[in-house]
Amino acid sequence: MGKQRFLCLLAALAMAAALCVTCPGEDSAQPATGGAQLPAGEKYVALTFDDGPKAGTTDVLLDGLLERRASVTFFLIGRQIEANQALVERMAAEGHQVGNHTWNHTRLEGADAALISREVGQTDRLLRELLGPGEYWVRPPYGGVDETVRGTVTVPMVKWSVDPRDWESLNADQVVQAVMEAVEPNSIILLHDIYPSSVEAALRLVDRLRQEGYELVTVRELLALNGIEPENGVLYCSGDH
Repeated sequence: MGKQRFLCLLAALAMAAALCVTCPGEDSAQPATGGAQLPAGEKYVALTFDDGPKAGTTDVLLDGLLERRASVTFFLIGRQIEANQALVERMAAEGHQVGNHTWNHTRLEGADAALISREVGQTDRLLRELLGPGEYWVRPPYGGVDETVRGTVTVPMVKWSVDPRDWESLNADQVVQAVMEAVEPNSIILLHDIYPSSVEAALRLVDRLRQEGYELVTVRELLALNGIEPENGVLYCSGDH
């Protein structure tokens, strides 16, 4: 792998475009092309978690992250928030970034604007009611984004560069190995906090990554460390080459 670079859309931003170049889908392990990079010697990485919150796994993850004083990013499915309100409040209180993964985990690519607005807007409103005013970034389910999505979503969108397919193996050892083989500075790692094996892997990864000199940050912090001012409706990801 080449030196890790950040923001698949940076070249487009330089051209004042509002589009992201092609990034991998959720079922793809291929990295995206990159742009700017952190100063030499700096090693930051963002752990991100989709499909929660879920009692019995998300709470265990939060306990472990609190013990390790590690910050991550959660992208939540709206329909699961009300029954797990305390977990969501805890995420924000403990310094994690909270984001939106639609209401029903609906594929946005190919959907009409009304459906996109409903899926994203319903979750956004609930997060605002629960956590207060703010910008709750979106991770499009399956990573699919098209012109309609870009024209409808009014906050930054986030993809990933490392996908260990934790939902497929359900094996903590395999997940840890896959991440450690692929991770580089500025990686955005995709995991799911609804599986016990993924929670175990995530906490082991925090320890392993720190042993390798990485600092865990949220996606918002990762962009800021690169001097990137996020734009609404724009898709951000990280990759190599």
